[in-house]
Amino acid sequence: MCRGLLPHAWVKAGPGPASEAPGCRKSPGRGQPGEGPGPWAPGGFGRIFVNRSLALEKIKCFGFDMDYTLAMYKSPDYEELAFALLLEHLVAIGYPPEILAYKYDPTFPTRGLVFDALYGNLLKVDSHGNLLVCAHGFRFLKGAEILHYYPNKFIQRDDMKRFHILNTLFNLTEAHLYACLVDFFTNCSRYVNCDTGYKHGNLFMSFRSMFQDVREAMDHVHLSGCLKEKTLENLEKYVVKDPRVPLLLSRMKEVGKVFLATNSDYTYTDAIMSYLFDFSNEDKADVPRRPWRSYFDLIVVDTRKPLFFAEGTVLRQVDTDTGKLRIGTYTGPLQHCAVYSGGSSDVVCDLLGVKGKDILYMGDHIFGDILKSKKRQGWRTFLVVPELARELQVWTEKSELFEELRSLDLFLAELYQHLDSGSSERPDISSIKRRIQKVTHEMDMCYGKMGSLFRCGSRQTLFANQLMRYADLYAASFINFLYYPFSYLFRAPPVLMAHESTVEHSHRDSGDASTALPPWLVQHGDPHQQVPQDSSGEEEDDGEA
Repeated sequence: MCRGLLPHAWVKAGPGPASEAPGCRKSPGRGQPGEGPGPWAPGGFGRIFVNRSLALEKIKCFGFDMDYTLAMYKSPDYEELAFALLLEHLVAIGYPPEILAYKYDPTFPTRGLVFDALYGNLLKVDSHGNLLVCAHGFRFLKGAEILHYYPNKFIQRDDMKRFHILNTLFNLTEAHLYACLVDFFTNCSRYVNCDTGYKHGNLFMSFRSMFQDVREAMDHVHLSGCLKEKTLENLEKYVVKDPRVPLLLSRMKEVGKVFLATNSDYTYTDAIMSYLFDFSNEDKADVPRRPWRSYFDLIVVDTRKPLFFAEGTVLRQVDTDTGKLRIGTYTGPLQHCAVYSGGSSDVVCDLLGVKGKDILYMGDHIFGDILKSKKRQGWRTFLVVPELARELQVWTEKSELFEELRSLDLFLAELYQHLDSGSSERPDISSIKRRIQKVTHEMDMCYGKMGSLFRCGSRQTLFANQLMRYADLYAASFINFLYYPFSYLFRAPPVLMAHESTVEHSHRDSGDASTALPPWLVQHGDPHQQVPQDSSGEEEDDGEA
């Protein structure tokens, strides 16, 4: 894989199907090129992208999170609802009622931002903590202003009491709320602006206390049930219903075991899942109605992830008639269509009779679902990235901007090509640097006010680094598995280091035709050929030990 490019960056622009590249190959199964939403479709929207090779036929168990994975919430309607509830709670605890005038703006926040609780800034950083974007409220800081707060344009991400990563889809409203509050108090004449907060008479409100208030408001909205209650009152408005969900899960259950592990309680889970799997009102007489629990071998609610992937909590059985928990720890065998509360990932493995790498777990939370299941249990991981649909659209439609950025980098290198340590000449690169900044900004604005989820110009974000490090596979939706056979080998492209991607191979004059092939083809053969087999007749190893 080219240095600096994520697997989905292999998708090419243009009206036809993107060319096949390792890490995002076309499905050899259903559909024809350019038809339907599958991997053959232009733009790569139906594809699954690969960070680490995975043989799907080795997977014995498919695990799912519910919120933003099985149950996709409609954006921006769902975020607008959560944002309004957050504002109402802040006003109820004493914040000025004027803040109710703010409305959620889906073009402003992106996932992976960092909130600085000392200075109240929203930051976009790379994996090392280098600043890419800095905003104070809705005002984007530049040059000297950034240096005032961050002299090295760098933050210590390990200082988790000060820097808070907003990685989840639920954090989008939280990120926007921080910007709204900073914008309000900065421009309100009743408050005096200070570096670390605002003064009003004898009262001082620090950005740290503001952060604590917003976090408590987030907890209230989720734990009190008001967000869930409003969602259930209008499921059609807030929840995406897709008939392909029961179809895919039924196919998965034919080839392996399927389980659900969600932090939500049973009452809410039952309501959401019943809605997702109920198509009785549609004219589909040939589709027998099934209770949603029949699609799963194991259902666990109240998991309290990421604790679920460590010591976990007491495993209890849920009375599905009342929604109440039965007393005592459940120690019996797995029961058909039963629902459990709490437990741990170890309990899941024991009940289903599977071990770490037998499981492919799908979720949207880079920390709670993906990182912990990968690091603590060795589960194979699939990250749901709903924003990827928009990212791919911009990536393909605005590819000329990235190509210009790459050309500017090459032109910059050429200016120094014939100079060495003895040269007194200093090329004037100021105009090129200004052009690079302009193109980078133009690229970012195509994605939204905070730019791309994955990059800032040619530099990758912290979120992109975490995705590549911990997610074996990723896509805009888990439903993309519909377009791949369960015998499929997801083959990751080689990740090239800087010296490998910039130094060309020397070519020998030889009659061996393979020398004309790219290095990864010489090693692995033509991508259209079947995967080579070893002496035992089994498939080549999927890249995992």
